[in-house]
Amino acid sequence: MTFGGTERPAPRWCHAATELDDFAMVTYRVPTERLDAVTPDGVVPDRFTFDDGTEGSLVSAVPFLDRDFHFRFFPLVKVSCGQVNYRAYVHVGGRRGVWFFGTSLDSVFVALPRRAWRMPWHRDRIHIDSDWGPDGCRRWAFRADGWGAGECRLTSQGVPLGRLDGFADRDHTLEVLTHPTVGWYERTSQGLGQYSIWHDVLAAEACDVDEARFAVFERLGLVEPGAAPHSAIVQRTVHFDVHTPPVRLAD
Repeated sequence: MTFGGTERPAPRWCHAATELDDFAMVTYRVPTERLDAVTPDGVVPDRFTFDDGTEGSLVSAVPFLDRDFHFRFFPLVKVSCGQVNYRAYVHVGGRRGVWFFGTSLDSVFVALPRRAWRMPWHRDRIHIDSDWGPDGCRRWAFRADGWGAGECRLTSQGVPLGRLDGFADRDHTLEVLTHPTVGWYERTSQGLGQYSIWHDVLAAEACDVDEARFAVFERLGLVEPGAAPHSAIVQRTVHFDVHTPPVRLAD
């Protein structure tokens, strides 16, 4: 049975929408006990059994270019900028999703999620450069300075994303790695927050990693400098519905 994604929730007046261009996802294997040590109680890391017989968890850096991000109630005001989400694959209350360590945004509008919703977002300088041909991505490169400092260079393998190490098959890979629709984060004031999104099933390309380094994961003690990623994928563009505002979870 082919993974068909999730049903699209009806948009509300307060929701937002955006196109994500030059979308990439760079994933690392990490020891489950290390991930558990840097996430709050009640956030349970997913555990994967990899092809070499070892077990562990996964974290991903997800850089992209927001294009025309806007709220439905104010469609004339649109924001385009670089963004990077740093996340881990977890369960909360028996529900599968992602834990957000934080987000980098290359825009003064970072003040909105930080102040209004107490989200751990940071103002960074982000540059993404890519070369796309008729057959897909030829190259993809990223650099960021600030809280989420990092560098990454990818070369497409020229093939669609298939089964990745630690997953049962391609559908399992798509569902768990690329299609979590709910996420949790530690509010900058107190407690946990939750937000959700919707997007269609990704049609991503598998990539070789020429270079990758993300300071967020290194500071957390999850990834050693120079460690090789588990996998990397790219997609030229994908539409996202963002179900704003996020909600605070009961303590």
